[in-house]
Amino acid sequence: MDINSLFELNRLAVENGQRFTRHRDLYNVLRKDSGKHATGIIGPRGVGKTIILKQLAAITPDSCYVTGETTEECDLFELVKRLGEQYRIKTVFIDEIHYMPAYALALKKIVDFLDVKIFFSGSIALSLHESAVDLSRRIRCVSLPPFSFREYVRFKTGHELPTLSLEDIIERAWLSDHVRQEYLFDEYLNAGLMPFSLEEPQPLPMLRRILEKVITRDIPFVARLTVDELPLIAKCVEFMGKSFVDGVNYSSLSRNIGITKYKAEQYISLLQKAFIVNPVLPAGANVSREPKILMCLPYRLLYVDFNDALGAIREDFFTEAMSMSGIRYNYLKSKQGAKTPDFVVGSGERKIIVEIGGRGKGREQFKGFEGTKSLILTHPSDTSGLRRPLFLAGFIPCAEETGPHDTASPPG
Repeated sequence: MDINSLFELNRLAVENGQRFTRHRDLYNVLRKDSGKHATGIIGPRGVGKTIILKQLAAITPDSCYVTGETTEECDLFELVKRLGEQYRIKTVFIDEIHYMPAYALALKKIVDFLDVKIFFSGSIALSLHESAVDLSRRIRCVSLPPFSFREYVRFKTGHELPTLSLEDIIERAWLSDHVRQEYLFDEYLNAGLMPFSLEEPQPLPMLRRILEKVITRDIPFVARLTVDELPLIAKCVEFMGKSFVDGVNYSSLSRNIGITKYKAEQYISLLQKAFIVNPVLPAGANVSREPKILMCLPYRLLYVDFNDALGAIREDFFTEAMSMSGIRYNYLKSKQGAKTPDFVVGSGERKIIVEIGGRGKGREQFKGFEGTKSLILTHPSDTSGLRRPLFLAGFIPCAEETGPHDTASPPG
């Protein structure tokens, strides 16, 4: 790409960024970002990474926006060096950097030798997280998940509601304004958490295109796979989308797709790094370490109608809320024929035993489990006894809003 085309792309990106006047929570975090390091935004396709970079470019003087998909043959270091030395560019915003060759080495050289600040984005955490480890202090990676329910309420209604902790939910320390937002929850679960749904009345076709691009372009770009493996990955996703959550693990994938257990684990790792699935490890030391595999919202809806998938979607939502918040959680492995709660949240003396479901769930689920707290998160809502509204978990703040959390990252 010649320099004039690059600056024309930058002009269009700035105009586009100015058109979006509302901001994700992470935008304000990144506005305050300073220091010599490069800053990477990692998140699924469709959650607004590109828009945030364009919004930042629109308010940052002496900056330039580039995209890895149109400059993938460029030498990144030489491009940034030229922008800095010849055009006095002080900040470069690079979208989808993982398409650029040897970008990790280029970032290292830029941070070490050039006086140019770098912000970049990518949709494949596998490549970017590994680069962040290799580059140590030179890269700071931040996550941009889909909308939390709290963010969704703000974008839909303009209401800025305070965050809640799990303890707040247990102690009923919410506001009446929180409770009034429940009418939006099914809409949120029904693909509303993807920001493009605000302007796209039929979001599922777009979601299907995103999934196809992840499988056919993104994953092969960072993993050594044969061409005939891509349909197998697609079959894995379809199997998970159509299955009950308690029956999906490496072994069931191996049996039903006709692949080895090793391949099942490899494919799930890639799909996890691409933000399609969410493997959750079991609690305890004396159980099989094979994870229970949930899906990231709202991909299950590509295979099953909302009402038919609701039980699984509730669990997908809860684990996504915990992951966004950086709170440790594990699933509770049930004994044959026994009723078992779904998850244990936290660690040590701060554990909370959690059951997810409708109004019919009761205390019998918790027999034989020791925890400092027991909690049933219901949908539709119920606040009697141990029951609390499930949607309130969507008001727990994301980890990027609060900084490092006091519990470990979720397993998997």
